[in-house]
Amino acid sequence: MLTDPIADMLARIRNALTARKKSLLIPASKMKLEILRIMKEEGYIEDYKYLDEKPQPKIEVILKYDELKRPVISGLRRVSKPGRRIYLGYQKLPRVMDGLGLAILSTSQGILTDYEARRRKIGGEVLLEIW
Repeated sequence: MLTDPIADMLARIRNALTARKKSLLIPASKMKLEILRIMKEEGYIEDYKYLDEKPQPKIEVILKYDELKRPVISGLRRVSKPGRRIYLGYQKLPRVMDGLGLAILSTSQGILTDYEARRRKIGGEVLLEIW
């Protein structure tokens, strides 16, 4: 059993990018699907597919590379961890790489990006940063 499935997902993505893989499989959960939805909307991944396999459903993540075969994702960092949760109000949300990256938050209105949470004036738990 994993203690931090989101950190495991980020490590799998990081490893697949380093190995220049086209796609990877991760165990499925609703939160991972929402995080991947945001990553797709923001252009960090090509696509993702939910695979309803037995006994454990999986998600296939198709990674994105630029025309020189470099990964679009330069960095991923888990912020809030099981041992130390990071909650911030909308005024104190981080600006990742001076706005070039983004933070993904878990809020009362669902999983949002930092700028969407600022726009709605709601804070929450900072899950991860991506740039």
